[in-house]
Amino acid sequence: MGAAQGAAAGTRPPRVVAFGGGHGLAAALGAWRRITPELTAVVTVADDGGSSGRIRREMPVLPPGDLRMALTALADEADRTRDMAALLHHRLGGSGVLAGHPVGNLVLTGLVELHGGDTVRALDDLCRLLGARGRVLPMADVPLDLVARVESTDPDDPARTRTIRGQVAIATTPGRVRDIIVSPPDPPVHPAVLEAIAAADVVSLGPGSWYTSVLPHLLVPRLRAALAASSARVVVVLNLEPQPGETDGFSPEEHLTVLRAHLGGVPLHTVIADVDSVVDRCGLLSAVRECGAELVLAPVAELGGAPRHDPARLATALGAAAGVG
Repeated sequence: MGAAQGAAAGTRPPRVVAFGGGHGLAAALGAWRRITPELTAVVTVADDGGSSGRIRREMPVLPPGDLRMALTALADEADRTRDMAALLHHRLGGSGVLAGHPVGNLVLTGLVELHGGDTVRALDDLCRLLGARGRVLPMADVPLDLVARVESTDPDDPARTRTIRGQVAIATTPGRVRDIIVSPPDPPVHPAVLEAIAAADVVSLGPGSWYTSVLPHLLVPRLRAALAASSARVVVVLNLEPQPGETDGFSPEEHLTVLRAHLGGVPLHTVIADVDSVVDRCGLLSAVRECGAELVLAPVAELGGAPRHDPARLATALGAAAGVG
C-alpha cells in the first residue's frame, strides 16, 4: 500500500507539497488545507513588479508578495488570526515612499533582516503567528529573473520574436510565449524544500499563471531532480481560462502540452480540469494520456461571478486524486 493509500485507510493525513505563486497557489492551498495539516507551500520568487519589485530592488531579499499570499492562505480561521491576515494584506495609502506596500511585505522583509537574511526562519515565525495550517518555503534561496522568448501575433512585425526579461514584462507583452528560462539557471534551494519533496505523498502544480508561476519550478534543476526522484503522486490543476498576455487563446490541452515539454523526467499522475471549462474533452483526454496520467473532470469552479476555483469543490477533487476522498 502506497503512502497516499495508507492515508486513505486512516493511518495519517497525506503529506502534500503545493507549488505555485500568487492567487493560483492561494486557491490550491485553500483547498488542500481542508484535506491535510501536513502541507508545504513552495512559492515562486521571481516577482519583479509592484511592492515586491520595489523591495527586491532596494534590499537583498526575496520578493515577499507571493510568500505573503501563501502565508495568509494557510492562516488559522480564528478571529484573531483572521484580523492579522487582513492586516498583512492591507496596502498602505498616501503618496509617499511607502504608498502601495502591503503591510505583510514589510513585516516579512523586516523579519528576514532581523534574522540575518534567513528567509525560512522568518516564514516559520509568521506561520506560528498566524497559526498556519502548514509551512511556506521559497522555491529558491535567491531572487529569480524569468527570461522568455515571445513571438508576436502580428504578421507584419519585423521582429517576430523578442527576448523579454522579467515576470511583469512577460505577462504584459503581447504575443505568445514560446519558451522560458530562469536566471540564475541553477539557483540554490533550501534543504527544507528538498526534504519536503522527498517525504511527500502528493505534489500539486497549478492553478496559476502558467509561464510565470507554474513552470518556473520545473526549470530549477534541483527542484526538478527532486521531483523526478520522488515517489509522490503528482497532480496538476488546470486553469479555468487562458491568462491574457501569457496564454491567450490556449486551450486546456495546450496548457498541458506546454507543461509536458517542461517535465524533464517528472512523472504526472492526475490532471484535474473544471468540467464546464473544457470544450474539447476528447482532445484533453488524449493530451492527458500522452502524459501517462488520468483525467479528472469535476465541477471545481465557483458558481457565478469571475472564474475562480471554489476551495470546497476543488478539495473534493484533490482529495479523490490523493486517495483521501
